[in-house]
Amino acid sequence: MKIDWAALGSVFGVSLVVTVALVGLFTLGILGLSKQESASAQGGGSAVLARTGAYACFALCAAAVSYGIYLIVV
Repeated sequence: MKIDWAALGSVFGVSLVVTVALVGLFTLGILGLSKQESASAQGGGSAVLARTGAYACFALCAAAVSYGIYLIVV
């Protein structure tokens, strides 16, 4: 049995980068929702923008997870 270390390292690197990016994107969504709550409490007009950005982050997270499931199934 021979292990292709270059391929294993490549898979590890891509997995690490995608995981950090996905967690960061989800964190931005959570941050956007918290900013939306504080902006609406202050009566600012940026609450809609914060909510829209948060929903966009969550939609991108859902798309990335769906694509990953698609790659596993197909």
